[in-house]
Amino acid sequence: MLNRRDAMIRLGQAGVGSLALPGFLQAAAANPSSGRRKSCILLYLWGGPPQQDMWDMKPDAPEGIRSAFAPIQTNVTGMHVCDHMPMLAQQADKLAFVRSVTHPSNSHEPSVYRTLTGKIDNTLVVPRNQRNRRDFPNVAAMVSALTPPGGMPSTVTIPRPIGHGGVTYTGTYAGWLGPRHDPMEIREAPNAPDRYATPVELPADMPTTRLQMRRGLLNVIDQTDRNFQNSRVTEGLNSYHEQAFRMLTSSQARRAFHIDQEPSWVRDRYGRNEYGESFLLARRLIEADVRMVSVIWMYISPTGVVSNVWDAHGGVGIPEGATGWGMLRAQYCLPSLDRAYSALLEDLHVRGLLDDTLVVAMGEFGRTPRLNPNQGREHWGPCYTVAFSGGGVRGGQTYGRSDRIAAYPTDNPVTPEDILATMYHGMGIRHDGVVHDRENRPVHICDGRPVTAIF
Repeated sequence: MLNRRDAMIRLGQAGVGSLALPGFLQAAAANPSSGRRKSCILLYLWGGPPQQDMWDMKPDAPEGIRSAFAPIQTNVTGMHVCDHMPMLAQQADKLAFVRSVTHPSNSHEPSVYRTLTGKIDNTLVVPRNQRNRRDFPNVAAMVSALTPPGGMPSTVTIPRPIGHGGVTYTGTYAGWLGPRHDPMEIREAPNAPDRYATPVELPADMPTTRLQMRRGLLNVIDQTDRNFQNSRVTEGLNSYHEQAFRMLTSSQARRAFHIDQEPSWVRDRYGRNEYGESFLLARRLIEADVRMVSVIWMYISPTGVVSNVWDAHGGVGIPEGATGWGMLRAQYCLPSLDRAYSALLEDLHVRGLLDDTLVVAMGEFGRTPRLNPNQGREHWGPCYTVAFSGGGVRGGQTYGRSDRIAAYPTDNPVTPEDILATMYHGMGIRHDGVVHDRENRPVHICDGRPVTAIF
């Protein structure tokens, strides 16, 4: 009997190996039923962006704590951001800053896991914490599980998931919900310099008519391998073979991934780099009815070194990495974020998409108030800022408050679970909804409470 693994290998040799892409086969999708459903773009600034140097600046703090950057007035009276984000300052009327997010961890791995799943896992091995099917599902997987299937994947991660050295962090996929709800991933966690590519391209010598013929082979395989299909590992893959086929022949899917169809001035506005292109692709995917897009911010140096550049300690061997402030001023941090983030908010607004698209910018934690000898800041979970816009959020406001050096919340503390609950709320998903685990036990998708005051 031909088992599924052999079948997929042979399909790949036949020229339709794209059907075997795990994220492709397994992503659930959604089409709007009445009106446009609520969507989300998560801008994950992996490493921990410094609140004191960006959007909760403390210009009156003592030397050694105070930022070298200056606060500038935004288009909202009394609301300030740092002087390295002048374009974003003109979009502040669309932004709500939650300045009192807090948790006790100062380590990347458990903080990434908690901020993406809402769960604490004290068994994580740091730093080699390869994701596995025992993980609690992340927010994107929950969105997939609670979204009816359709012609496009429910969730997509671009340009690659959080990870390095071939290790992909826990908290980045569906865990025990199974592969059918994994976000579609365009690239794996990197080992070397890499760029994302369109994942729905047919080989040059594979016209659609040939692909139609290959579909018959897949049907035969499905008929002759029912026992294998019944295993938990491959449960639900039938419908995703069908979806993968539809996407490979879908002009909608193919168009969504081709950012070169955008006018030159639009691409210039977002920035002609991986960050700008990822933000622009996120907008295109939302337009194409993907429900949630996660953009993971990292930097891959010319030598192949992977760096979570918002982890601005300074003293690292990448361009401008000698100091923490040098890292923030580099093109891989604030200048590119300022351009791409402001372009995204402006573009979504002009296209009438912002009211139905929640945009969330966050990292796994913030930074210490006190500067280190490299003029950088260390990891700091007890207080940081998360920015919300769109999806019904009332812009031009702040929620919560930190103390005089942005070390601890003094008003309205918010947990990572509350942030996830707020994201579900902004997408019109009940934060106290239930999914079932592999033993069919009911599990609440989130234990937090949404920050409804910002809506």
